[in-house]
Amino acid sequence: MKTLFITLLTASTLLINSCSPRTEAGKDPFILDLIAEMTLEEKVGQMMQITIDGVTEGDNIYSSHVPVRLDMELLREYLVTFGGGSILNTPNTVAQNRALWLELISTIQKVATEETRLGVPVIYGIDAIHGSTYIAEATMFPQQIGMAATWNPGLVEEAAAITAYETRAAGIPWNFSPVLDLGPDPRWARQWETFGEDPYLSAVMGVAMIDGYEGRDNDISDPHRLASCPKHFYGYGIPFSGKDRTPVYLPEMELRDKHLPPFQSAIEAGAHTIMLNSGLINNISVHASKEIITGLLKEELGFEGLVVTDWADIENLYTRDRIARSSREAIKIAVNAGIDMSMIPYNYKSFHENLVSLVNDGEVPESRIDDAVYRILRVKKALGLFGQPFIDPDAYPLFAGPEHERKAWETASESITLLANRNETLPLSENTRILITGPNANSMRALNGGWTYSWQGDRAAEFTGDFNTILDAFRIAGGTDNIMYEPGTRYIESGRYYEEEEVDIQAAVRRARQADVVLLCLGENSYTEKPGDLNDLTISPLQQKLALAIAGTGKPVILVLNQGRPRLITSFADKMDAIINIYLPGNWGADALADIVYGRVNPSGRLPYTYPRYPNSLVGYIHKPSEVSLTPEGAYDYTGSFNPLFEFGHGISYSSVGYTNLRVDRETLGRGDRLTVSVDISHLSGPAVKEVVKLYSSQLTGSTTPDVRRLRAFRKTGLQPGESKTIEFTLDLKDLSFVSHENRRVTEAGELVISIADMTASVTVTADNHFE
Repeated sequence: MKTLFITLLTASTLLINSCSPRTEAGKDPFILDLIAEMTLEEKVGQMMQITIDGVTEGDNIYSSHVPVRLDMELLREYLVTFGGGSILNTPNTVAQNRALWLELISTIQKVATEETRLGVPVIYGIDAIHGSTYIAEATMFPQQIGMAATWNPGLVEEAAAITAYETRAAGIPWNFSPVLDLGPDPRWARQWETFGEDPYLSAVMGVAMIDGYEGRDNDISDPHRLASCPKHFYGYGIPFSGKDRTPVYLPEMELRDKHLPPFQSAIEAGAHTIMLNSGLINNISVHASKEIITGLLKEELGFEGLVVTDWADIENLYTRDRIARSSREAIKIAVNAGIDMSMIPYNYKSFHENLVSLVNDGEVPESRIDDAVYRILRVKKALGLFGQPFIDPDAYPLFAGPEHERKAWETASESITLLANRNETLPLSENTRILITGPNANSMRALNGGWTYSWQGDRAAEFTGDFNTILDAFRIAGGTDNIMYEPGTRYIESGRYYEEEEVDIQAAVRRARQADVVLLCLGENSYTEKPGDLNDLTISPLQQKLALAIAGTGKPVILVLNQGRPRLITSFADKMDAIINIYLPGNWGADALADIVYGRVNPSGRLPYTYPRYPNSLVGYIHKPSEVSLTPEGAYDYTGSFNPLFEFGHGISYSSVGYTNLRVDRETLGRGDRLTVSVDISHLSGPAVKEVVKLYSSQLTGSTTPDVRRLRAFRKTGLQPGESKTIEFTLDLKDLSFVSHENRRVTEAGELVISIADMTASVTVTADNHFE
């Protein structure tokens, strides 16, 4: 039977280019026939995903220097005896070179396709979130928050396409990316993995990234594309405590209005898989919620792809969330809720035994198993794994080459955000004598952030010897004779992200007096998830001490912020002559920074989040009128204001751009109408520039208190000196909608104000418009 099915699989794949969830109609007879041939045990095996360290020799050693060998006995047990369907992660929990990846994946697929009864290939998944982060030679882009700061969806799509190319070049066809959780809370350790705080910006950038991974036609059988996996559905990014994987408390209206749209856009863009939220929403574990997984995701949103858990999250229903009395009951709850594949990641025998017995005992319907396996096999078939489970290693001549590196530099350049430039301190001339100081000045780990070569990013130094730290880049760009270096403080490189020590702050002060200007490099070391939790959003005491000491010299200070979230700098921000946010720009970020500081590149990044001023003032740009209170009449004297250090969307350049003549093509909007908004922009002074034009809407009254304003459209466009352009946006009524207290999306009758820059125009909606 195995030989027969291999023949059928090969023949079938010649007839099918893609099985995109966006275009597929009806059930695939090939997959139905294959499922009909499977035993229950083989079906359950397809629903399992384990970490590769479960089938390698020796202990799981956190090192790139220990040889990696598959334990063939364990591999055959998982794939042949138990029918395992998927493997994830990187061996020894650290990046490996491409040659080893090709050997590992080929061996795994050889066993799966040649030694199992039906020859079903494995789908291998990995977190390639800013480039192929676990392939040693791969191109590293800015982290996702930096991608958002470019406000350039086309550039994000190109970077994602390169990531897909280089990931597939190692034989890996499935990427756990993009993160579509909103990141409005700067306390959260994963804010930098998001596209920031705005649902529209996140949706646009998420679709761009999916288009880059999968191709706009979602033909993931293309060997240069892969299956995307938007995560973590949904509401994961705003834990009440600010700590990762802790509960979220939000009304459904808020979840649907702001947190659902990026995922809905991803589904409409054809994403083949989705990963679930690891936490609790309103005291309900997402991994246990049939209402969320089946009712909302699969039925209401029409998602026909594969739903995968996050790490050990079915078991967490028992061990952490305590809604199951045993591992067996946890599996029953999760699978019945609609989960298709379990990221186990180790104890697969228990999962297999329990789920088989649950079906045999009638506690999980076999129809639910068949549905899950259908979704899994359809993704495998869409990837072309049945016809060609092995890649041609010579089909990737651009892998990690100069063309990809140039794109990484370009993306970093467009992400870097100039926040302040007092007295035109920047750009600097190339003969400026600069002191470079601060813990982020000479660290590739800090430039890249977490999920880079290792989970916490703490092994970056082992892989980045050919790239430039900030210090290296400025020595090259400005000449070694013009660059001095005194760290002042430094991170303990093998320690946790917040562990740092004073070196000699007074030595840095003495050297500052010899310089024309100081480049003060502050921020955070790398982290992600729970190890990145914090107790104080303010930048570290040692860094504050260094900043104040350097400012006290009277020398111009350029503050470079290299951080995953906006750490508070209010105690010294007004003493800085220029402030640049580089986020986590990747291996080419320092070179891009030097080009901006010396004026070779005009900065064009814009903040994708609100930069707070105070620890107890974390209101985002989307807020209610009552969150800004003026002094009322009478005896009660109180004020409250929206007072961030820098607002969402803020960023300046070395040029001046003027906005004039905002206009709308109609004063009223009825059902079916579309609104065209146009504005003229002109280059007034300075070098050529890339300008981000942002359109907001404000609803003056509503059945639910409206937000003060919402981003509805944006465009990044280039302007040459003296050039003028007309920028036009077309919106329909749904583009101006919100979710009401009835949990329905609506654009209500009444007045809307459209704003671009400091100009406004009014439009009246004539009747309520509801959208399903």
